[in-house]
Amino acid sequence: MNAPEKPAEPRLTSLSHGGGCGCKIAPGVLSEILRGTAAMPIPKELLVGIETADDAAVYQLNDEQALIATTDFFMPIVDDPHDFGRIAATNAISDVYAMGGRPILALALVGMPINVLSTQTIGRILEGGASVCRTAGIPIAGGHTIDSVEAIYGLVALGLVHPKQVKRNADAQPGDVLVLGKPVGVGVMSAALKKGELGDAGYAQMIATTTKLNTPGPDLAALPGVHALTDVTGFGLAGHTLEMARGARCEIRLDWAGVPLLPGVRALAERGFVTGASERNWAGYGADIALPASFASIDKALLTDPQTSGGLLVACAPSAVDEVLAIFRRHGFAQAAVVGSVADRSATPRLVVS
Repeated sequence: MNAPEKPAEPRLTSLSHGGGCGCKIAPGVLSEILRGTAAMPIPKELLVGIETADDAAVYQLNDEQALIATTDFFMPIVDDPHDFGRIAATNAISDVYAMGGRPILALALVGMPINVLSTQTIGRILEGGASVCRTAGIPIAGGHTIDSVEAIYGLVALGLVHPKQVKRNADAQPGDVLVLGKPVGVGVMSAALKKGELGDAGYAQMIATTTKLNTPGPDLAALPGVHALTDVTGFGLAGHTLEMARGARCEIRLDWAGVPLLPGVRALAERGFVTGASERNWAGYGADIALPASFASIDKALLTDPQTSGGLLVACAPSAVDEVLAIFRRHGFAQAAVVGSVADRSATPRLVVS
């Protein structure tokens, strides 16, 4: 008698209630949660903490070195286990680059439903993450694993930066120009993928952008004209630009027509492939955003679309724009573009979209 066939493994995305950085707790809910946390002593060596919702913590070690520490993990955004591992690792390491630093090592964070997924599938996820770390030139030096209901993978990423080259998200200056390194639309693509409506070309575009390391970060940080850096992830372009505005206590103007989009995402959004995280993002911060009366609902969805492993957002002096764009081009970011500007100081920082 033949042995019974082993049941086929489920799609990775079917095991997650939200994928990629769309898993983030909504901005409004997160603010409410953090409001009740007690203040802690802050050592003078802590150059960047939680005060401006920055991308990573930075702790000064000596006159020449500061340690960057960050972590990021989420549920599957794609079904291919190797691609899932690659995306999650790229996304986690991005926060080191966003502070202007260079990564030095990582620790793996692994939560897997071991009675549902095979050891081979789980191994492919981890290998995907390890392949990105090899590309970044760093080891995975340890980590932690648990048996979880949903598949979860990510990294603790550590890096180094010169204390004088730390780039916070809060230091934009009036008159600065905004440059975005990657096109947006990953959330829309992931929604289409989960419904089986993202073609091979769209999937290839999605993987290409989400697994591209934000390596321009250190070179950008070394430019005197670069004042602020962040990366665009789960809160969407609007949310992370608004964080920059709040940190600088400025009004920021975003030129929506200049924002690069991934190929085909507008058409996908028009077909209804929009994540619930986009709506939650708007509910959390929309009161501080001014939109034109004619702004289409599709554009609003793209403006708030949660990005996974999104691009660097740079605030720089006008005189530095050409060099900023040149650095992006040298690192292979052909779609980097000027997307806005920083206006005057404001008692009520906001984002104005035109």
